[in-house]
Amino acid sequence: MKSALPLCKIRVLDFSHILAGPFCTRLLADFGADVVKVETRTRQDRMGAVKPGDRLKGRSDRPPAYLTTNRNKRSITINLKTDEGKNLALKLAATADVVVENFSAGVMDRLKLGYAHLKAVNPRIIYVAMSGYGHDGPRKDWTSMNMNLQAYTGLMMATGAEGDAPTAISNSWNDYIAGLHACFGILQAFSEREVTRVGVNLDLSQFECSVATFGALLLSSAVNGVPPPRLGSRSTHWAPQGVYRCAGKDDWCAISVQKSDEWRALVKAMGSPSWAAKTEYETLVGRLKQHDEIDAGIETWTGTLPAAEVERSLKAAGVPAERMRRIPEVLADKNGASVFRPLNDPRDQDRLVTELPFKFSRSPVAPLSPAPGLGEHTREVLRDWLGIDEKEIKRLEENGTLQ
Repeated sequence: MKSALPLCKIRVLDFSHILAGPFCTRLLADFGADVVKVETRTRQDRMGAVKPGDRLKGRSDRPPAYLTTNRNKRSITINLKTDEGKNLALKLAATADVVVENFSAGVMDRLKLGYAHLKAVNPRIIYVAMSGYGHDGPRKDWTSMNMNLQAYTGLMMATGAEGDAPTAISNSWNDYIAGLHACFGILQAFSEREVTRVGVNLDLSQFECSVATFGALLLSSAVNGVPPPRLGSRSTHWAPQGVYRCAGKDDWCAISVQKSDEWRALVKAMGSPSWAAKTEYETLVGRLKQHDEIDAGIETWTGTLPAAEVERSLKAAGVPAERMRRIPEVLADKNGASVFRPLNDPRDQDRLVTELPFKFSRSPVAPLSPAPGLGEHTREVLRDWLGIDEKEIKRLEENGTLQ
C-alpha cells in the first residue's frame, strides 16, 4: 500500500532530533517517503530516546514524544565522530532526495556534511536546515528552545489575559509549527526540482516560523502604534465568548456568540433571565463593553448544570458551545475513530496513534508502522540504499562505525 502514496519513491536522510525536525520527517514518512533516521549510541539525546551504550532494539524505553514523531521511519546508528562514519553518512546522502537536520548553525558543516559538501556528491539534494534563528544574521549562534522562542517572538504576550504573567503555549508549539513549515518548503522544493533538475538549500528559522503565525497582531501593532490587548479566551469579534464554569469539579463549557440571533438563543436557553434583557446587549458592541457583567450572568446558569448538559442545550438552540474535554476522554471517544487508529504491528496493537488530518480521494491510507528501536534497521538500510554486503557491515560494526 505504501507504493501508492505520493512520496513513495522519495528517500529522506533524517539527522534531526527532539521535535521540530522529527515532526517534519514524520509527515514525509506518512506520505510514503522512506525516512531513515540517523542515531548514535555514543551520546544521550535531549529527549532521553537514546542512552549511551544502549544496545537494546526495543521501543519500550523510548519517550512518548519520540514514539509519535518517529513512526513509519527506519533507524540506523552511525558514529559521526569517526571519519568512516562521516564517509558512510556522505554515501547515504548521495543516494537521498532530502536531508533534514535541526542542529545549531554550523554543526553539519563542521562534520563536513553541510549543504556544500552534500551538493558536491548529489546536486539534486534538497537540504533542510531547521535551526532556531537561521544560519545568517546576528542571532545565528543563539541556542533555541521552545520556551525561549515563545518569549523572544512575543508570543507569550499574545496569550493569556491582561494582567497575567507571560503565558507559554504548551506542547512545544514552535517545534510543530516549524515542522509544518519545513514540510511545506520541501514539497515546494520537489516541484521546483522537477523543472530545474537541481536541489536547493532550505534554511529555515524556527523564530520566523513562530512570528509568521501571528502576523495579524504584528500588523495591528504597526498600524495602531500600540501592542494588541491580551484577550485570554475572549475575542474582538464575538461576544460573549469564554470558558464558563459548570456544576461539578473543574467542569467547563466554551461558548462563543457572534450574531445577535445567537445571543437571543442563548438568553432563551438560559430561561430568559432578567439581567439579560438590557437593550445594549442586542449589539456586539454593547456586549463587548459589558463582557464582565455578561460572563457573571452566564456562570450563574452554567454553574448549576453539568458541562455536557450546557453543551447539549446550547447546541440544540443553535449556539456554538463545546464542553471542555480532557485527553483521556478524547482518546476514549468512539466517534473519534477517524482520528486514531492502531499501529500496524502485533507488538503494539493496543497503542493508538493519530491519523493524518485528511484523506486522499484516490490513494489508500498506508498502515502506520511504530517508531523504530535504536539501530533496528541498520543492516537493512545499508543493504537497500548502498548495497553493502554482510561482511562489510560486520567490519563496520567491529570498528565502531555503526555505533
